[in-house]
Amino acid sequence: MAIYRFRVTFEDYDDIIREIDVLPTHTFLDLHQAIHQSTGYNPELPSSFYISNDQWMKGEEIAFLPNVRKKEQGVALMEASKLNKFIDDPHQKFYYTYNFERPFDFHVQLIKIAKEEEGKKYPLISKSIGTAPKPFGAAIIPTQEHTDKKEEKDDYDFLNETEYGIEDSDDLDLDVMDEEDTQNGEEEEKDDFSGGFSDGEQYDEDDY
Repeated sequence: MAIYRFRVTFEDYDDIIREIDVLPTHTFLDLHQAIHQSTGYNPELPSSFYISNDQWMKGEEIAFLPNVRKKEQGVALMEASKLNKFIDDPHQKFYYTYNFERPFDFHVQLIKIAKEEEGKKYPLISKSIGTAPKPFGAAIIPTQEHTDKKEEKDDYDFLNETEYGIEDSDDLDLDVMDEEDTQNGEEEEKDDFSGGFSDGEQYDEDDY
């Protein structure tokens, strides 16, 4: 049996390339899932292929998880649409939109029709160039590097890591203690002085 080799590129990142081999009897859903096996994106999001011309203009739509309006209009479904039913050009092109809420757009082009190789399982990602950009709004998953940095921050030693060394820290503590002792001493001296003229003592005016 023959295989179709599709080249898949991001519309806005044409240096990121995937080449995917599929059987003519595979569906558009198979191709959709293979694309996101190669990008790491969640495939369970509304997406559509469009039959396209050489200028990448959208034609007939083949949808996955279509909305009510599209269903009522009788849109073709990926899971029910075999690839060979929509290919009439050896360089057939499809415009592909992934995740309509926060979309990425792709160009998907048939670049080769070859013979199926025995022992290989299809769909097959035959070439992968570049790292797919993170989906919009995706949560950042901490890497080991981030974890190590956080642990370093948690273990941060003020006295060892700042301009004050251990020896300086002793002086720092002494300075604080001296200041407190001085303040306490002044308060005690003030109390002793005021105690000499307590309200309980009486003085005779003749003494003066």
